[in-house]
Amino acid sequence: MTPSERVCAAARALVGVRFRAQGRDPAWGLDCVGVVAVALRHAGAAVALPRDYATARGVLPAGAVPAAMRHCDGTAAGDVLLCRVSPAQLHLAIRSTDGIIHADAQARRVVARPGAVPWPIEGAWRWTPQGD
Repeated sequence: MTPSERVCAAARALVGVRFRAQGRDPAWGLDCVGVVAVALRHAGAAVALPRDYATARGVLPAGAVPAAMRHCDGTAAGDVLLCRVSPAQLHLAIRSTDGIIHADAQARRVVARPGAVPWPIEGAWRWTPQGD
């Protein structure tokens, strides 16, 4: 399994976990940054993501995308996508084979959403471990 496939599989395993703002533990709930952090950790990446940050400010918090990630085109399953939900709100999602996996505040849980990404994509990153 490639690193990207491991990230996608780890994210898919989180589907159904409840939503919690600034959540970083699946037992308590996850937000979009938490989904990315937990999926990357379960895939084998060493990541440390911010705990306290302002949401809905339209600016990506420092450290929200780990330094081990590299920019990419966002087309492969396991890629981390930065989406512009509104002029003042950014959102992270993980590309899956048939759509995205993300923490959905309205659904109050982590969901797998099939089809095209419903928001403009502002950036994309892929985890590639050293030596791979």
